[in-house]
Amino acid sequence: MVEGLIGKKIGMSQIFDEKGNIIPMTVIKAGPCTIIQKKTEEKDGYSALQLGLVEEKGMKQPPKPVQGHFKKAGVPPVKILREFRFGRGEEIKEGDQILVDIFQEGEKVHITGTSKGKGFASVIKRWGFRGGKTSHGSMFHRAPGSIGASAFPSRVVKGKKMPGHMGHRKTTVRNLTVVQTDKENNLLIVKGNVPGARNEYLLVKKANFDIHAPAEKRQVPEEKKIPAEDKRLEEKKLEDRKPEEKEPEEKKQVVEEEKKAAEEKKSEQRNSKEKKKE
Repeated sequence: MVEGLIGKKIGMSQIFDEKGNIIPMTVIKAGPCTIIQKKTEEKDGYSALQLGLVEEKGMKQPPKPVQGHFKKAGVPPVKILREFRFGRGEEIKEGDQILVDIFQEGEKVHITGTSKGKGFASVIKRWGFRGGKTSHGSMFHRAPGSIGASAFPSRVVKGKKMPGHMGHRKTTVRNLTVVQTDKENNLLIVKGNVPGARNEYLLVKKANFDIHAPAEKRQVPEEKKIPAEDKRLEEKKLEDRKPEEKEPEEKKQVVEEEKKAAEEKKSEQRNSKEKKKE
């Protein structure tokens, strides 16, 4: 089982649940992806799969080194290559295709993309500064204000929030729920929004991916089966832990008499207090 796929954002839509609430959805064209190269710890120092997104329009006039890289896998050159982890002990070969059916409905995924670029933005839009008064006499409206100290340290501190380029950064949205998968059209529908504009390339990864777990256990965890002999031993241990000696009936009677005596004392004290008040 592979950790994820390369996809492309198609757009957003919405559906209504049973109570009539609107739920936003994002439609992603996930795959088909072809395994271009299988990296191993012996040769490359780590284990991963290099996947390429198969599109209608492939790479135009690729250089010769790139052509040789794709010829080894027997695949035509593609535009985008990304690496993903995969489960150990699984038979995966170069040239195999991975489809959207690796994801299941209700599964959690992490989606990485490039956010929309907003251009050069002020501190009010970029960082949420309050700004100054909007009245006519105020000479401080949307300026950032003081940016550093005068005597010490006599410089602007690193990381100061200032105007600058906003957006167009690598962003990851975590724990989105898979609503539906369409294997025929290679579509993946996810609940919520995803970074980037339309036709933006995305990386869709499984949230709880385990390299060492086999594929069957990763999808549906199996219950541990305990043999009958072990169950009998456990029951015997529990019986041994229970106290064999039970409290005799005489001790129970003594406890009950003490409780009655304490209740009688309390009642006598209440009566004496009421007589004093009278």
